[in-house]
Amino acid sequence: MSIREPRLETAAIGSLRPTQITVGMREVDEKRRHWRTLPRHAEFLGSHLIPVIHGPKGRYYVIDHHHLARALHEEGVGEVAITVVADLRRLDKAAFWTFLDNRGWLHPYDARGRRRPYADLPRSVAELADDPFRSLAGELRRSGGFAKDTTPFSEFLWADFLRRQIPRRQVEKRFTATLAQALKLARSTDANHLPGWCGEVPR
Repeated sequence: MSIREPRLETAAIGSLRPTQITVGMREVDEKRRHWRTLPRHAEFLGSHLIPVIHGPKGRYYVIDHHHLARALHEEGVGEVAITVVADLRRLDKAAFWTFLDNRGWLHPYDARGRRRPYADLPRSVAELADDPFRSLAGELRRSGGFAKDTTPFSEFLWADFLRRQIPRRQVEKRFTATLAQALKLARSTDANHLPGWCGEVPR
């Protein structure tokens, strides 16, 4: 079982299995708009590899760039370039999910922030559910609310923090105004445990 030698391949988007339950659809829509402005789609696809795990039954499991994969699927792209970062085909299903979970390659939480059984993970990127707080967290990072961080699923950690502070309906109905509130929350000491926190340390 090799997990150190990435290899490049192509795969049908429809065959890719997510390792998370939700995405922020506002972010997906933004990636779709960007795709439509590109003069060279093939060049873009060649430089944006989807990292995957080769798992049981030969299936490929996406461990990053779920938003991009969903956006490309919505735009009718049939095939993408992938990089296989681990070959876990020898593992049975239970061992496979446990391994991914412990490596930080899995985020089985729904749009309400609740952990779900592995069986609830979508079978395709088309089935990823919308979590408006993930959209808010993504926009918060782009607005300087927190720094990009290597912590796995860091935006989801921020999304869960915001979920506990702001009503969902407010995010859905008044996104721009809510972003301003989120920026204040992000700089508070209540958020200093989160990855990429950029607030001021009290003296």
